[in-house]
Amino acid sequence: MLELDTAHGTARAHLLTVPSPVAGLVLGHGAGGGIESPDLVGAADAARSAGLAVALVEQPYRVAGRRAPAPASQLDAAWASVVRQIGAQSFAGLPILTGGRSSGARVACRTAAETASVAVVCLAFPLHPPGRPGISRLAELDAVRVPTLVVQGENDPFGTPPPAANRTVTRVPGTHALRSSAAVAAAVSSWLTTVALT
Repeated sequence: MLELDTAHGTARAHLLTVPSPVAGLVLGHGAGGGIESPDLVGAADAARSAGLAVALVEQPYRVAGRRAPAPASQLDAAWASVVRQIGAQSFAGLPILTGGRSSGARVACRTAAETASVAVVCLAFPLHPPGRPGISRLAELDAVRVPTLVVQGENDPFGTPPPAANRTVTRVPGTHALRSSAAVAAAVSSWLTTVALT
């Protein structure tokens, strides 16, 4: 585990290594959850099976013991700092993919250019607040210019984004919680075979 200083406090990165990795995947948690959520576990397993080293990142507010997330600007700044540090240290010389679940997926999308991500993995992207489809966050996804995977529960009350030229949307059984690690792992494994990592 790495403890990484950011302008908004200390973040933690839990490293899951593989021999001779082809790339690194940095994943962030949702607003109120941790890195042990089933979908993050499934995505990490799939990535490691495909030869990627994985870092599961806890945002500073979680490390400090707070449940309520920090403002988006702080989340983004802390995340970008963490990805840069991991890229320079543990994943030096590797192409970096970023992603996360729910709030963490939004952070990865908003910072994809700044972190030089070669691809983005979004688990349970919250397209809109439940019951309020008029408040869309699709612009955050549309702004990403690299290959993007969205894994969404078929009954997610936060909605499902549409596919696009560089965006694959895979629906799996479940809700926003995405409790099936196996379903998420299968979706991530399939998509990773389409992404050029060299």
